[in-house]
This record gives sequence, structure tokens and C-alpha cells, in this order.
Amino acid sequence: MELDFLAVLAVFVAGFLFVFLTLTVGKLLRPHNPYPDKNATYECGERPIGEAWIQFNPRFYLIALIFLIFDVEIAFVFPIATVFKRFIAEGNGVLAFVELFIFMAVLLLGLVYVWVKGDLMWVKQITRPAPVKAEPGNPT
Repeated sequence: MELDFLAVLAVFVAGFLFVFLTLTVGKLLRPHNPYPDKNATYECGERPIGEAWIQFNPRFYLIALIFLIFDVEIAFVFPIATVFKRFIAEGNGVLAFVELFIFMAVLLLGLVYVWVKGDLMWVKQITRPAPVKAEPGNPT
């Protein structure tokens, strides 16, 4: 039992030493030549212009998350699609099809929800409440 813990400790120590020695040797061997362009914030090859604190449309993140959901869907569906013929031969084809159909239906329902909400539109119309009209005899 103690040898098992000792083996785990040895792996952790070896991993730590490997990372530490690799970073130390890299720091000693690489050239150190800082200059203003090299020390500037790098963002897609463009020079940063203006302040960093600007209003950014968070809709990009929502659309990126929706894309990731459907990207992960393909990652889950592809293995089932590759062995579906074997499922049919084993007599589990209907079960696999129903499970896959339920999975796709839930994701399709989520897509319809996001679509109806209008979150797939890049420029979303903002509806403002109509101004309150003043009643006769009431100056507001």
C-alpha cells in the first residue's frame, strides 16, 4: 500500500522536475531582447488602438456558445452513426434510433427556442415602451 503512494509521489516529483527543468533551461538558452512592439499586447496581429474598456456586443459569445452546442452534438452523433449498422444487426437498432431521435429533438427544441427569442439575429431590434401620453387635466 505504501509503495503505491510512493509510486504516485515519484510520478508527481518527476513531472514537477521535468517541467521546472524544461522552463529553466529554456529561460537560460533563449535570447532576451525586449522592445516596445514585442511587449505590446498582441491581438490577432493588429496593433491595439484606444482604450481596452469599450462596450462590446456580448451577442458574439451567445452565438459562439450555440455553435459549440451543435458542434458537440456532432461529436456525440458521429460515433453512433458509425456503429448503427452493428446495432441493427444486434437487434438494438430501434433503441439506438429512439435515443438518437430524443437527443436531436431536445437540441432542435433548444434551437427553436433561441430562434424564437431572436438571439440568432446579429443586430437585434430593441423595443422600447411607448411614451406615456398626458391625460387631460394631468400635466405629466
